[in-house]
Amino acid sequence: MQHITVFREPGRFAGWPANYGIWRWGDEIVVGFTVGAHKTVKRGHAIDKSHPFVNWQARSLDGGLSWQVEDFNGARPGGRGLSADEHMGPGLRLAELVDADSAEIPPQALDFKRPNLALMAARTGIGRGVVSFFYVSDDRCRSWAGPYRLPLFGQTGIAARTDYLVQGPQSALFFLTANKADGAEGKVICVGTDDGGQSFALRSPVGDEPAGKGDFAIMPAGLRLPSGRILCARRCREGATGLSWIDLFASDDGGRSWRYLNTPATFEQPGHSGNPPVLLKLPHGRLALVYGNRDRPYTICARVSADQGESWSEEIVLRGGGANGDMGYVRAVARADGAVLAVYYFNDRPDGDGERFIEATIWTP
Repeated sequence: MQHITVFREPGRFAGWPANYGIWRWGDEIVVGFTVGAHKTVKRGHAIDKSHPFVNWQARSLDGGLSWQVEDFNGARPGGRGLSADEHMGPGLRLAELVDADSAEIPPQALDFKRPNLALMAARTGIGRGVVSFFYVSDDRCRSWAGPYRLPLFGQTGIAARTDYLVQGPQSALFFLTANKADGAEGKVICVGTDDGGQSFALRSPVGDEPAGKGDFAIMPAGLRLPSGRILCARRCREGATGLSWIDLFASDDGGRSWRYLNTPATFEQPGHSGNPPVLLKLPHGRLALVYGNRDRPYTICARVSADQGESWSEEIVLRGGGANGDMGYVRAVARADGAVLAVYYFNDRPDGDGERFIEATIWTP
């Protein structure tokens, strides 16, 4: 196990790679994240909501061994931060400037098979009426076109994070977090485009809408297997008990219907709402599930499946020493040599009051 600092600066809160994305072209890897101001708090995220969050990305040219931090070179309405409204106070939020009709449709059909393509989804927030959109890069994340429109699909809100599967030159599936009928987050839906992003249609919900107050199933992670089966993992919480887990669904008809497969990870300590998953293909037909575990002692973990997700190994700790549960939100890629590069945000100061930073771990399963 090898740990590498991607970005760390005293007085800053760097976080949530899972909200943005990670992209790989051989040894060149780019990951997105956001940076705001640190503030001592008794509970929750240690952020100062009177300061903005700004979008950055980091680039590695050597498979994750070293990193260069860059600005997000794309249009941000009003210059405001993407996918971070819930962490900023009035006057700083994207939702104050953006509505469902703000983003445009791509001027021409996108070619999802272009070799240097990257897509990034973004959102205004997580509450009722939240809207989402996406960006496109043709030059390995050096510049971004957009934002381009994602419909509401008849939902009370769409709180998109980046999760898509390319199917053909103009065909792709997007996995989205949608708000529930009562306006709260959330549930998972699968949508598709067959005309290069000119239009989208709802394929199906992934699992039932969680029924209880405070229940959610959000932040999907999709993966296509060599057989054509599609897997989708969800971050889940039960409001009544405060317990959380990661569950897994499978589709054998291109995302038009789903069946529950299993629950690869459960968290024993209530109250922290869990952490989003990542699904990866490994050599020799194996799969990896990577996630942050906010149960004490606060770790970044993985599980491995040797049977295409039908069963999973015991938990493997990739990074220990977390100071509290304000950590995780992993993005990960499998390198050509079979190693996994996992990128996440972390806090390792013993009193739990240090800056949050972006770190990478290289692990060979």
